[in-house]
Amino acid sequence: MPNLIIRPDWHLPESRVTQVSAYRNRRKFLRELGLAGGGLLAASGPLERDALAADAKKFYPAKRNIAFSPDLPLSKEKIFTTYNNFYEFSTDKEAVVDRVDKFVIAPWPVKIHGLCEKPLTLDAQELAAEFGLEERVYRFRCVEAWSAVVPWTGFELRKLLAKVQPKAEAKFVKFVTANRPDQMPGINRLRGYPWPYTEGLRIEEALHPLTMLVTGVYGKPLPKQNGAPIRLVVPWKYGYKSGKSLVEIELTDKQPKTLWETLSPEEYPFESNVDPAVPHARWSQATERVVDTGDRIRTLPLNGYAAQVGGLYKK
Repeated sequence: MPNLIIRPDWHLPESRVTQVSAYRNRRKFLRELGLAGGGLLAASGPLERDALAADAKKFYPAKRNIAFSPDLPLSKEKIFTTYNNFYEFSTDKEAVVDRVDKFVIAPWPVKIHGLCEKPLTLDAQELAAEFGLEERVYRFRCVEAWSAVVPWTGFELRKLLAKVQPKAEAKFVKFVTANRPDQMPGINRLRGYPWPYTEGLRIEEALHPLTMLVTGVYGKPLPKQNGAPIRLVVPWKYGYKSGKSLVEIELTDKQPKTLWETLSPEEYPFESNVDPAVPHARWSQATERVVDTGDRIRTLPLNGYAAQVGGLYKK
């Protein structure tokens, strides 16, 4: 009798994974983008470009974890890398890619501190080397009711947290992103926003094996417009919970006040799990538009990861 493979509910067919063309090898990608509007290293010198190129060859592509290979086609590269919610650059999704050229992403120290025994600061490249990288294909669901299927490269956040050793009183993890008005033109245009962009998770959510820190996508380093050089990915929550271009991770005993929750708590609550039964104040969440095809499909509870994370929310 042949072996049977029972796929979990989040399994995506290969046909739904976003196309690889959107993401380039970290260094090669950086060089290519240096000639285009979305260049990663436009403000960098040749020595830095060479160092980043060598890093890309070292880390990418990472081996895919076959436990996270859904039976869905990947979203198209051109679309996923040019259709970005990144208000620090622009509120126009299609304009972000053309406004990231001055954003310098190396070196990139990330501070991990707060209620932990061993706080530390490591560069994004050091984090990749320290914890190792793997590729996972995840569903991605935006609160605006569009979705994608993306092959992220990164490592489980819980590996980093284990290294810093959270104290017993640490109940939440706060994530702070880059706040550089001179390099991120959208910040000055939105002066009423409580910058820097801040997000948060319960410690149990942060420690879940699905929660990742991501440095690459499509087998190459993250492009700037998608959150380079390191971002959070929490696949069962709406996309705005996955902060981009992280500079600080803090363990705390208080629930962080996030940017979107501060601006509109009714529309963007702290938990923000994907829930088709709970509409946004201005639209339904029962269905979603596949970003690269325009097809409208049914939204799954917890974005299809209910079997894995549903236990976190049983009352």
